[in-house]
Formats: sequence, C-alpha cells, structure tokens
Amino acid sequence: MEKPAFEFKQFSIVQEKSAMKIGTDGVLLGAWATAEKPKRILDIGTGTGLIELMLAQRFPDAELIGIEIDENAFEEAKFNISQSKFHNRCQVFHSSLQEFHSEKKFDLIVSNPPFFDWTHKEDSSRNKARQQSNLNFEELVFYAEKLLSDKGKFAVIIPFEAEKYLLELGEKSSLFPEKITRIKGNENAAFKRSLLLFSRKNSKVEMDELIIEISRNVYAQDYISLTKDFYLKM
Repeated sequence: MEKPAFEFKQFSIVQEKSAMKIGTDGVLLGAWATAEKPKRILDIGTGTGLIELMLAQRFPDAELIGIEIDENAFEEAKFNISQSKFHNRCQVFHSSLQEFHSEKKFDLIVSNPPFFDWTHKEDSSRNKARQQSNLNFEELVFYAEKLLSDKGKFAVIIPFEAEKYLLELGEKSSLFPEKITRIKGNENAAFKRSLLLFSRKNSKVEMDELIIEISRNVYAQDYISLTKDFYLKM
C-alpha cells in the first residue's frame, strides 16, 4: 500500500513519522526566502524535506542539502526527496547543525527553526522539534554565519516576539537584515510570525506585512500570489 502523501504541484510529502507536519510557516519560508541565482542551498532542520523541495523547484540550477537531527524526520525527508523529480540535486544528512561540516559555503541558508514556549518541558518528539533544547537561536545564527558565502543570504521564520532578539544576534555575527516581512492571520489579528532575510551587507531594510486570510478559508491575494506555484488548489 502506498503511503498517503500531501500533494503539491511538483512534488508530494509523506509525513507519517515526522514530529513536525506541513504547516503554513514552512510553506511561507520556502516561497519567500531568496538569493540571487544561488548555486548551493542549505536547509537547517529540514523536517519532511518540504522547504528543500520548494527551493529546488524555485532554483533549478541549485544543489541543495538538508540536515535533520530527528531520525524519523530524516528518513521521511530522504524518502520524499528520492520520490521527487529534484532528487538528483538534493541531499539529506542525519546531523545536528553543530556537527555538520561543509568545505563549500552556501549562497542561501534557510531555517524554520525549533521554537516553542521553552518553559514547557514535555518530553515528546513534537516538543523536542519545537523547543530550543537541541538548537537555540544563538547557535543557529552562529553556525549559519560560518556556513554562509560572502554574498549569501540567510532566511528564517520565527515568532514575531523573537524578531528583535534575532536581529540583535544577527548584528553580533555581522549579519544584517535585508528584508523583514511580518505575518498576521487576518487583518484584525496581531502579528504572529516574522520572516527575516539577512546578508553581510548593512543596508536599508525592506519591510512589509503579509495577511494570510481575508476571512475563514478565504485567502488574501498576497498570500495566494506567494504560494500559488506550490499549492494544488491555490
């Protein structure tokens, strides 16, 4: 029996074992993160392989690597990539960021990093995936800077409340915001997420906002425009 899969326009994702399922955060980052003609892309904490495959679709000349510390997620990411038409350009390694080594630098590094209210310490695989127990924000920024090429870009999606802290960490590592997109569920909602794009160049920051829904299950045009190349029914 074939495994049930979430179908996108150019690939499919099996997510039976992975603690972190397909969600809006990953789709947003995969559709939003950018660099100029990147040749090498790194996805930190690739999970099911969703973002790596989205970026493989967007950047047909790039070679991509995903790293994943959780064994179940790693196995599923490896399967999802092997079943895709992008498999010859994509790799997945079962590794933490701290133990990952690459002699070549990356032109685009992305991460939908582990975050949660870390006052909660339930020992479940989902909470391990969401908490900063295995990878905190300081380590994420530190190692991303070491792996980034001179003109490379580093993109993350984080809780809106953590935006200021990430910007401070970036500055300490000489990574500066190039673009910030703040996300809210609807017009009347508070900001929930921030998309941050860093580079080594300290320049004027492009800032905007993105609303996901106009009303329940009615998507805003900007969200449709961003994700229409991926969702089947968008």
